[in-house]
Amino acid sequence: MPSQKERTKKRLAQRLTLKSSIAKETVSEFLGTFIMIVLGCGSVAQAVLSRGHLGGIITINIGFAAAVVMAIYVTGGVSGGHINPAVSFAMCIFGRMEWFKFPFYVGAQFLGAFVGAAVVFGVYYDGLMAFADGKLLIVGENATASIFATYPAPFISLPNAFVDQVLSTMFLLLIVFAIFDSRNMGVPRGLEPVVIGLLIIALSCSLGLNTGCAMNPARDLSPRLFTALAGWGFEVFTVGNNFWWIPVVGPMVGAFFGGLFYILLIQMHHSDPNSEAKAEPSENKLEKYELSVVM
Repeated sequence: MPSQKERTKKRLAQRLTLKSSIAKETVSEFLGTFIMIVLGCGSVAQAVLSRGHLGGIITINIGFAAAVVMAIYVTGGVSGGHINPAVSFAMCIFGRMEWFKFPFYVGAQFLGAFVGAAVVFGVYYDGLMAFADGKLLIVGENATASIFATYPAPFISLPNAFVDQVLSTMFLLLIVFAIFDSRNMGVPRGLEPVVIGLLIIALSCSLGLNTGCAMNPARDLSPRLFTALAGWGFEVFTVGNNFWWIPVVGPMVGAFFGGLFYILLIQMHHSDPNSEAKAEPSENKLEKYELSVVM
């Protein structure tokens, strides 16, 4: 018979357990995006604040990709581990998630990214204060705003930046659709997050120069808003010819085209498994009369 302590523990667990599936998924997306920002932006902070001695572009690319992998492992079984409004948008528009969930997912993702940025700021506060004599700068060799959000290269135009974000997110969603397509080559169950991590490394190594390869509105906008409030100022929204909206709108457009191209060019051309079964050669399926002859 369970003791009083065990019964109390069980009752407490029952009270704390979320009953609503949408509540569980919302919390999951919040936590996943939080993990991604703390570990991902943390890898950028370590590289920037050490002036390259404890990290660089390689550790940033690998660190952010690994952060996404860890976040998906934590949340994938509950909410699918979207951790990106562009992914949630593509899932809804192509019928893989109900639209009523969209605002819950996106709200959780933006909030998780904001809180994650605040944690990175708190963890590295002393380093930020020591880096440029306490100044929080947006541009220049002592800039630290780029720890939290992406900023365009000096030579890039807004149209080019927009195309960059559309293209990189298009590849992201196109390949994510392929990874989870059970009728394509597929990925062994449980290894999907690892393959997505490799995908992000490939994208950041090939399409990261122009705009920093955000590919995620929550990953960019929420930390940018945090920096505006934390001391960098609202110039974070005007730098780069008002670049801030590019990593917000571009990924949403790219996500649509990525899913669309995969469905139009690959998914809809899969053979019908039932017709394949019917078309199998007769020697692979012995008929009754053949069995009787063999016997």
